[in-house]
Amino acid sequence: MFGIFKKKSEKEKLQSQYEKLLSEAHKLSTINRKMSDQKAFEADEIMKKIEMLS
Repeated sequence: MFGIFKKKSEKEKLQSQYEKLLSEAHKLSTINRKMSDQKAFEADEIMKKIEMLS
């Protein structure tokens, strides 16, 4: 019930950002391969930050 007042941890924020970037990369993969690769690279960088926090 009180979970709505709980703030996200840094790891949770990075995880949601990672998932968003991967989703964008997948959508762009059929339209613009270069942009898709850029989004995938950004997602990889975020995953490295997540691993450092663990």
